[in-house]
Amino acid sequence: MQQKVLVIEDSQVSLDLVSKLVRKAGLKPVGARSLTEAKYKFGQANPEEFLCAVVSYQLPDAPKGQAIDFAVNAYLPTVAVTNDVSPATRKAVLERDVVDYVPKENAQIYDYLARLLARLDKNKQIGVLVIHPKRAPRTFMTSLLQRHNFATLQAATGKEAMTALAEHPNIKLVITDSALPDESGTRFIANLRKVFSKEELAIIGIADGDSALLSAHFIKSGANDFLRHPFCHEEFLCRIMQNVELLENVEAIRKAANTDYLTGLPNRRHFFYSVNLVYKSLPSVHALALLDLDHFKQVNDTYGHDAGDAVLKAVGGLIASAFEDVLVARFGGEEFCVYLPNISPDIANKRMEAFREKVARLPVAIDADNSINVTVSIGLTYHRSNNIEALLTEADRLLYQAKKEGRNQICAGD
Repeated sequence: MQQKVLVIEDSQVSLDLVSKLVRKAGLKPVGARSLTEAKYKFGQANPEEFLCAVVSYQLPDAPKGQAIDFAVNAYLPTVAVTNDVSPATRKAVLERDVVDYVPKENAQIYDYLARLLARLDKNKQIGVLVIHPKRAPRTFMTSLLQRHNFATLQAATGKEAMTALAEHPNIKLVITDSALPDESGTRFIANLRKVFSKEELAIIGIADGDSALLSAHFIKSGANDFLRHPFCHEEFLCRIMQNVELLENVEAIRKAANTDYLTGLPNRRHFFYSVNLVYKSLPSVHALALLDLDHFKQVNDTYGHDAGDAVLKAVGGLIASAFEDVLVARFGGEEFCVYLPNISPDIANKRMEAFREKVARLPVAIDADNSINVTVSIGLTYHRSNNIEALLTEADRLLYQAKKEGRNQICAGD
């Protein structure tokens, strides 16, 4: 179900603009131009359907933030927006448990709001570990993070933190104080970097004091970022969002580099990387299959390259579902590879034969009115080797044999 966002804004222009941003974030806006209307619409819906609220500080029937109070008391993560950028208004807004405060100053503010809305849903899957020897600062930082829907954990020492990281693989960000009871914050960060790279885990150091060298010491020890206490509420949350987005951008780049753009399967390069990473030594009992679509050039020549792409996507989807428990890849063109570790020849042959039959039965739609059927030839080797290249060479020989003997079949052997 598409999650809703309650938008309370008396200006129709602003309401339309914010609603557009909500839809851009993949969410459904529920607009209201007064607190009274907002209470009615919220009361008619299931509260669990709402992800958050975007609320104007000043409304005709709620001139001093009463609409923000309503949303917060309804347990909605609330983003406050206002035309008034005075210190008094900012103070009044931030005294409430809002997610953030967004003054309508320029176009970039609306871009920030769109990113923030998208984040509130994504953050539910992201763990943040707060490490501080004192309970009060830990609780304060945790409360700010929870407003942004992060899954939060706390630790008072470096040892507790390492235990939490081992038990919770969803932790993507660590916020640590400079003075931990069992070791310095910089030493803790340096030790952490022996286990987690900057692409895997973001670390923000926090410290009291005015030493200009402290931030550099943190960064040199492996931290991604640094904050000095006492910090600004907004700066804290902006830094959090910036560091989490950086991790996601790196992951997106890595995925693009390792994924075949058409089928979504791993590409040849990632296949070799995965095999070498997972299997330092290949199992003595295993199988490897090379699969090649039959007469694929004729599909492109007869029906066009769009039809060819549709066939590759359909077969790629079948491979992903039929072999989700093993390593697969599109090697290029119409050729795919499946590596099946710790499997007997008989079971490997049965799995590949079931897949061959499934491909032959699959009608692939090439336009609104027409579909075609394709077949696949398979070379399957059970050769006992610790060299993946040797397996591929043998599977390729068997694939050529399957093509030569009539296609739409499996040729298998040691």
